[in-house]
Amino acid sequence: MKIIVDAMGGDNAPLEIVRGALDANRETGVEILLVGRAAEVLKAVEACGEKDLPAGVELRDASQVIEMSDDPATAFKMKKDSSMTVGLNLLKEGAGDAFVSAGSTGALLSGATLLVKRIRGIRRAALGPSVPIYNGYITLCDCGANAECTPEYLLQFAFLGSFYAQRVRHIDRPRVALLNIGAETEKGDTLRHETFRLLQEAGAQGRINFIGNIESNDAVMGGADVVVADGFTGNVMLKTLEGTAKFLMKELKEVFYTNGRTKLGAALVKNEISALKKQADPGEIGGTPFLGISKPVIKAHGGSNANAVKNAVLRAVEYAESGFIEDVEANIDYMRVQPAAEKI
Repeated sequence: MKIIVDAMGGDNAPLEIVRGALDANRETGVEILLVGRAAEVLKAVEACGEKDLPAGVELRDASQVIEMSDDPATAFKMKKDSSMTVGLNLLKEGAGDAFVSAGSTGALLSGATLLVKRIRGIRRAALGPSVPIYNGYITLCDCGANAECTPEYLLQFAFLGSFYAQRVRHIDRPRVALLNIGAETEKGDTLRHETFRLLQEAGAQGRINFIGNIESNDAVMGGADVVVADGFTGNVMLKTLEGTAKFLMKELKEVFYTNGRTKLGAALVKNEISALKKQADPGEIGGTPFLGISKPVIKAHGGSNANAVKNAVLRAVEYAESGFIEDVEANIDYMRVQPAAEKI
């Protein structure tokens, strides 16, 4: 298994990206192909305590970098020798099994769509992160790739999320719910009403385990395994959860350090608090796949440190080995809205 890593993408590139990739190689033996400005990448390798590239690690020079300020729709075209563009082309050509980047989400999505291509029949690729909730995780699909959606997009997101939950999270019959402002059937706008009907039909056919509408508070408490949303709504939910987690951890810290008695309490539950903090840390997940792209493309957080990059590489391996893409390809006919005349 070989993972292509964009060494120049993200706020902490190239040092933290290289460090994380080397850690993944050292701990698991996964082969790494680093893509970026050779001199800077080699300097980062040296800073990690290595005189030369370790066994199982390769380097491909790329002279340009896509910046966060670049136009996402055209950046990969204007910068053909960028680490992101070169990396995606290497994936397309079969030089690696998956591609990981902490660079611009928009540019990565555009590049993956136009260079690597979507799975035939998929209308839009979607971000499908595993989001920590009470007693586990949910797959939130979409969470930012598609701000404006059609009912067919959301139908496909439901299938993508369901297959991902089955193949990667190993849930036998994942519960799929539509994010809405209420659990009742009549709640929501036209998009939600039409999507509900399509998901209900798919559920009646036994294609997915659709359980109806869900509110975000119930989703956070474990009311579903897969939550379907347009990218705008899903992103608001995701960022709200991230902010709430940070707020609660800060408040908890202040409570525990109020006085000597509370500090003693903090010492007694130190391990439990550390475990909670770890669960809420996006870096522990590492990366999010673009579901619907024909080969594995993983988006790591822009502020990823070495640990997050290492975990993103591990997610890439897991995703590439899961059989998810093959599942989507085999079931694509059930994931499209048929014209009324063709319906039975």
